[in-house]
Amino acid sequence: MNANDRIQWFHKMVSDGCYPNSHDISEKFSISSRQAQRDLEHMRSTLGAPLVYDASRKGYYYKTEFILPSMVSTENDSDYNTVLAGLRDFVDTSARVSVVQMQLPYSAVLEIHDKITVMNLHSFIVKEERGHRYRCEFPSIELFLGIIMSTGAEIRIESPDWLREKLVEFAERILDSNK
Repeated sequence: MNANDRIQWFHKMVSDGCYPNSHDISEKFSISSRQAQRDLEHMRSTLGAPLVYDASRKGYYYKTEFILPSMVSTENDSDYNTVLAGLRDFVDTSARVSVVQMQLPYSAVLEIHDKITVMNLHSFIVKEERGHRYRCEFPSIELFLGIIMSTGAEIRIESPDWLREKLVEFAERILDSNK
């Protein structure tokens, strides 16, 4: 079993409310405790999983809603190089890897008051919720944030928190580069 299989198993256990820990991963997949800890750190740092350890239950849970992307690597990865080259301005260094990430859609809830902006984002909106909130799905974090920034509209990312933090990080980077 590879790291992707271990992470998917761990995600399912956390999502099912089982409070798994690194010992559970190492037992299930016959890997070292150290490797299991690296898997958890990868989930936090690279995948943005809001993992929190509950000492009373001796396991992890998600602080906020989280959808795990699945990773698929194929022989056709080179076909995507031109697409990736066009997105380089939005991509941080952790995303500059040779493996192309084909994933289940990410999900976010946006607060948008401007109807024209809602119309412009219709290809991402999958559900309208109360209070000018819209559930969106998108395949690429960087592309989605770039589109949000390019609208020039007042848009608030209600959830997930990690996506809002990433948007702020991108905006700060742009501001710092243009001082």
